[in-house]
This record gives sequence, C-alpha cells and structure tokens, in this order.
Amino acid sequence: MARTFVIGDIHGESEALDRLMMRLPELQHDDTLVFIGDYVDRGADPRGVVERVRLIQRFSPARVVALRGNHEDKWIQCYDDPDLGFLLPVGNGCGSTYRSYIRGPALKPGEAVMGDEFVKMLDVKSWLPRDDWEWMKTLELWYEDEHAIYVHACLPPSADGWKHPRDAPPAPLMWGREPGFFKRYAGKRVVFGHTPVSDLPELPADEPPRGFADKRQAWVRGDLVGIDSGSGKGGVLSAIELPACRVYDSVV
Repeated sequence: MARTFVIGDIHGESEALDRLMMRLPELQHDDTLVFIGDYVDRGADPRGVVERVRLIQRFSPARVVALRGNHEDKWIQCYDDPDLGFLLPVGNGCGSTYRSYIRGPALKPGEAVMGDEFVKMLDVKSWLPRDDWEWMKTLELWYEDEHAIYVHACLPPSADGWKHPRDAPPAPLMWGREPGFFKRYAGKRVVFGHTPVSDLPELPADEPPRGFADKRQAWVRGDLVGIDSGSGKGGVLSAIELPACRVYDSVV
C-alpha cells in the first residue's frame, strides 16, 4: 500500500525540518508527502523553510502536497493590506519572518520589531518576494487520500456531524479551533495541525497515542491525529507515516 507522510507546523525551524527529512525513509514515486501548513513566523529561518518546501515540491520523487496554514493566509492578505492585529503581537512571530527575508539577525525569544523597523515591515511588498507570495496563494486548503483527510486546522460542524472540507468554507479549515471537533469527531481519520498538542483536550492516562513514543509528538483520539507539536515555540517538529502510524521527529 502507498505511504503518506504528514509533517506538522514548521514555523520557521529550517534545521528541524532538515533533521526530520533526513529521518524519513527514502520517498518513492507512489508515496505522498503532505505539509500541514504554517511554514513561516516564530522560528529563526522562515525564508529557509519556504525555500526548502518549494525545492522538495520540485525535486521529490513523491507527490508533494503543501497545505495553506493560517499564517500563510494572513501574509497573503498583508501583502496588499497589512493587518496590525496579526503583525503586531509578538506571539505571532511575524517579526521573525521579516528579519529572515531581509537577512537580518534572528530575533531573541520575546523580542519584537520596533520603531522604524516595524514601519518597514508593514511595507510587505518591499521585502516579501512576489514569487513566494504567489506560491502561498497556490497552497491547497485540504487533501484526501485512502488513509485520511488532511487540513491545517479543523472541520466545521454540519447538521448531522462534520462537513467534508469540499463543502466547508475556507476559514475553519485554516483557522478553526472548534472544541466539539476535538472532543466528538468520528469518521474517516483526519490529520490536522494549528492547535498545539499541549492545548488539545487531555487524553486518558491509560490510552497513550497508538504508535507514538512521546505524547509531545502527536495527539491521537480515535479518528483524529493532531501533529502541531510546538515547532517554533520550543517544541519539536513531528511527522506521521500512514497507514503504519509510525512517528518521526526532529529531536536532537
């Protein structure tokens, strides 16, 4: 059976991505590699992550599907219409993306872009290459194969359960954090990122995630797999191989 490898939110951690890719089995033509989205912000090298993902798309023998995360969604908007509500909060890590693209020094934890530099950051067209912006606009909002449905954030509710992503509006697929989805979803397996595993509902202590050696790597409840394991926020970058439910991570 063909394999699918799913990589969680990277958030600017290019070295973690390099380590993780080296730990995956050699990809074959019948394999699929899915990136769950959120390539930029927070980590020290968002530009390098975008460059790597685009190179993998170009040269990997496997089919490569790169999904759009909410951070890419916002940068698409900010290219023409800067949103202070997104760009200003330090926790969003937008200053790290700016510094990375201008080849400036990496921000220290908790450090913000200030003053004249912040004004320059607001002129997104002056430093974010149009080609990368155009690439962000091509990113898929969801993907499905025989193993699972893949979305960045979650599925929205419907009258009788949960909408398939083909029937869903774009926003919840990239931005949603529906508590009911995390607690009650049942159906075809869904692999998602966006919400760190540490923020997802507590799992029973006697039900460790099947196939995962460390609960930091993923969150598994029935038909759901959450794989935002905190890359860019002091955590690790994780990947899951389906259908084997084998896990890989970037731990040094």
